[in-house]
Amino acid sequence: MALASNNPDYVLRLRDFPVGAQMLFVAFGALVLVPLLTGLDPNVALFTAGVGTLIYQVLTKFQIPIFLGSSFAFIAPIMLCTQRYGASASLGALAMVGLVYVAVALIIKAKGTAFLLRLLPHVVTGPVIMVIGLILAPVGVFMAMGKTGDGAKVLYPENQALVISMISLAVTVLVAIRGRGILKLIPILCGIAAGYCASLVAGIVDFAPVAAAPWFKMPSFTAPTFSVEAMLIIVPVAIAPIIEHIGSVLAIGSVTGKNYIDQPGVHRSLLGDGVATSLAGFLGGPPLTTYAEVTGAVSLIKIYNPALMTWGAVTAVGLAFIGKLGALLQTIPAPVMGGIMLLLFGAIMVVGLNSLVQDGQDLMKPRNMVIVALIVVLGMGKMSFSFWGVHLEGIGLAGVAGVLLNVILPRDRAED
Repeated sequence: MALASNNPDYVLRLRDFPVGAQMLFVAFGALVLVPLLTGLDPNVALFTAGVGTLIYQVLTKFQIPIFLGSSFAFIAPIMLCTQRYGASASLGALAMVGLVYVAVALIIKAKGTAFLLRLLPHVVTGPVIMVIGLILAPVGVFMAMGKTGDGAKVLYPENQALVISMISLAVTVLVAIRGRGILKLIPILCGIAAGYCASLVAGIVDFAPVAAAPWFKMPSFTAPTFSVEAMLIIVPVAIAPIIEHIGSVLAIGSVTGKNYIDQPGVHRSLLGDGVATSLAGFLGGPPLTTYAEVTGAVSLIKIYNPALMTWGAVTAVGLAFIGKLGALLQTIPAPVMGGIMLLLFGAIMVVGLNSLVQDGQDLMKPRNMVIVALIVVLGMGKMSFSFWGVHLEGIGLAGVAGVLLNVILPRDRAED
């Protein structure tokens, strides 16, 4: 079977299925990690990632070899919203995030990308990303110690939990640093596997839910509800992923040697991400983003046919209907995930810090210092702000404050 689109670089061949399915394997660990941490259904996440990637391909004219998976940027606000307003309100807010992407895509189509980079420079997005990682740090520590994410309940003996979490962490770090070939692209998956094996040896894995689950099961789709309070926590976080999206498009372009910013256009790419994210919110899945792991795999195998992502997406949709897979994923003990999160949340913080370093701005300049300092302190200091029934705190307050400060504070003449 061979199917070609209007893009001559896109050719769908059955013989390429194993290579395309490998793309899902590369993304799998991170893709299911977000729903496991936030309480969403991993089977729904697989389904929405697969369907979302297919939507993305259609809207980008089958030209960009990108796979969409669960976004880490929204873990903290999803947890906070779910705790306060329920899972359905969180999903409604995530659906609105997709519409924000769509709106920004339309603005980029009309005005280009320069205005967006001026409105949301690294001095704003960098510290916002740092806050996302730092605000989650206690969750990772609690789970690594065998407790629930809020530290309120002990699930496993502390010493046993620490051994398992450190095995999970050590293997992840070792593979990330010393891994070769395909292993280097899946350190999270390797860490989870090692921690899970240690949990099996310790006898703390309960397979009863797996035995009870059917082989074939419809994913547990959940309808959203819409809460302004939930939206004000989650929607401002979209600031950072929008900038990251543009960076991802540039990254895959450098791998393939093509200018996707102009053709098919970064606005189409962001539009595809937005529509896919809104659909995920309406079905009960996490928000989506472009996956750097898959871009790394593309650079490794040097096959740039976007049809590989089609096969990866089709595989994800198929796996979503295997009930035992979802049940198996939910048997992973908290210390295994805690060990991964110690690295993951710290890595998110480092990504934000790295964006500040690469931008080359002098952070001791009063304007830059004020913006970075207030974003971090407002985000981490549990400051809350209410007016006219609107409530902002944490990441949402940090993001809004960063944008406003960047607009209001006078710039150096050299920047104008």
